[in-house]
Amino acid sequence: MSRVDIGAYLDTHNQLIRAVEGLSKEQLTWKAAPESWSVTEVIAHLADHSIVVSFRIRDILADTTVRLPAFNQDAWVSGQKANDGDAADILALFGQLLRYNGLLLHRLSDGDWERTGVNAKGETVRIADIVQGFTKHAGQHLNQIARIKQSFVAV
Repeated sequence: MSRVDIGAYLDTHNQLIRAVEGLSKEQLTWKAAPESWSVTEVIAHLADHSIVVSFRIRDILADTTVRLPAFNQDAWVSGQKANDGDAADILALFGQLLRYNGLLLHRLSDGDWERTGVNAKGETVRIADIVQGFTKHAGQHLNQIARIKQSFVAV
């Protein structure tokens, strides 16, 4: 197994910064519908997801045998009143989480990347899968931010 592209993982922070650059507080917190997420809520979700991914990786490295945790993303976003938060603060946290995880990821051996855990669905996942999956997931949310921005302009 070749190593995962840690640079792509870390670059998700820069991509988010570029995606929200110049947006007003109104644009950051605008929602197309009450059940939709705002840009700020999308960023908060990615920070939350990064926290969960951090735990999953460390749990696998610790050789625990419990299932890796899932989380209810909508409940996390609404429960923490993410839209009342400051997008810049959330982005700063997200960047720090990525950097901290990046330091760990650079220390992993090829064998470590292959280590596995069992997710909440009962599927066996490698650390490599978790990191690649997070990067892909962040890309999907970058597209979501673009759609939110386009919808805001159309209003």
